[in-house]
Order: sequence, then structure tokens, then C-alpha cells
Amino acid sequence: MTRVSVTGRPVPDSVQHVQVRYAKRGRMRFASHRDIARAVERGVRKAGLPIAYSAGFTPHPKISYAGAAATGMASEAEYLELAFTSPCEPEDVRARLDAALPDGIDVIEVAERGHEAPLTHLEASQWQLTLPGVSPAAAQAAVDEFLATSQVEVERLTKKGMRRMDARAAVISMQLDRRAIAAQPDGSGILRMVVRHTTPAVRPDDILAALNRVAGLTLSAPPLVTRLAQGPLDGAAVTANPGPGLSEAAAGRGREA
Repeated sequence: MTRVSVTGRPVPDSVQHVQVRYAKRGRMRFASHRDIARAVERGVRKAGLPIAYSAGFTPHPKISYAGAAATGMASEAEYLELAFTSPCEPEDVRARLDAALPDGIDVIEVAERGHEAPLTHLEASQWQLTLPGVSPAAAQAAVDEFLATSQVEVERLTKKGMRRMDARAAVISMQLDRRAIAAQPDGSGILRMVVRHTTPAVRPDDILAALNRVAGLTLSAPPLVTRLAQGPLDGAAVTANPGPGLSEAAAGRGREA
């Protein structure tokens, strides 16, 4: 079926929706969400994918995003959705789009979904934080103090002005990542934590500010922050990321640590 836009031009309907899980690595972690969106639009065109367009005066490709990581943070679990005017095989979409995107934006998985189904239900994220200049012992002491605190309020300047938030309430689990510490040469502390998605959002830098407030934790250089996963907390698999839910993953990694 073909719609007619406000300009009178025919606009083909979308017949397929796919969910894309992609990674933001290396220097691309410093790209803004707008820069990422522009790169994806160019990549979709370069890959020759049959993307659907809106029917307004300024048609735009039907690409939607969910739970984007902030500028400066790497991620192994970013999600977007594409609407197509003709059906495509998910693996073909993955290969073509991955080849068309710049280095550092890597397509990991593509899965088809129903027209009425929402994007992956994202309730929490699992993060890894490398803390330059902080020994594992000092990191563990800070974690213990933070977890023993019932509330830690921090402030951050947002587009809506200064916002105050309880960083402690958002943290579901936090522990040293001892395997990662053993694998890296400089002996810095590395944290693994699961953080609930809240409004306003509590970001890893807010949690580092809270660790500084309750335990005096200071870094010798900016931290390396990587989102490892995001999804539901009920143990259900994420649509484009098969495996345990975040609650199971957090429990499992707590045992490994």
C-alpha cells in the first residue's frame, strides 16, 4: 500500500521493522548522539537499504533510537529501529549496514520484530568503569561505603537546568570486576554495576560523583566507561541480545568476582 504525502507525492508504507544492536567503540565514544544519527542515516543510504520515509513536507528516514549512551561513553549495547518498504533478511541488513558505517560503529545483531511491538524494553544498564589512579583496594572501600549508604544526592546541569538526583537509589548492584583487573597491566580498579533507568537519568558520572562524596574517591584521569548491556530486569532475554536478563547477569558476575 502507498500513502500520499502532504506534497501529493506517493510514499510507500513500511512493511518490515528491524531492531539493530550496535556498538560504539574507540574514538566514536566521543561522538554525540546527533553525530551517530547522521552517520547511521548516511550508512543506510550507502548500504542501499529500502528505508521508509515520513510523509511530511520534509520527509525523513524512519529510524528511531532507544537508550543512547552519553557522549564520551563506549557501549556494546546501543539500539535503533529501521522501517523498510520491502522485506530484508536480518543477517543481510547486518552485513551491509556494518560495512557502510564508519570504524567504531559496529553492527552486532539485527532482529525482525512485529509492527506493533515496542523497541527492546530497556529498564537498566550494566556498566564497566575503569578508574585510573585508584587501586582495587581503594575502589572496594569506596564501593562498600557507597552500598552501605541509603541515599546519596548529587547534582548535574541538564538542558532543563540543575537537577538533583539520588544516585544510590538507581544502583542495583556494584562490585569490583576482578577478572578485568587481573587482565590489565596498570592495576587500576575496575567496577561492574547495574544501574536502573530513572527520570532524570542517573549516569555513571553521577555515580562517580557520589563515590567521591561518600568515600573521597578521586581519579588521576578521566575514567573509561563502557555499557556492556541494557535490557529488562525480569530475567527475560533482550530481543536482539539473546541471553540472561540483567538481574541474572548481575548475580552471575557477582559470583565470578
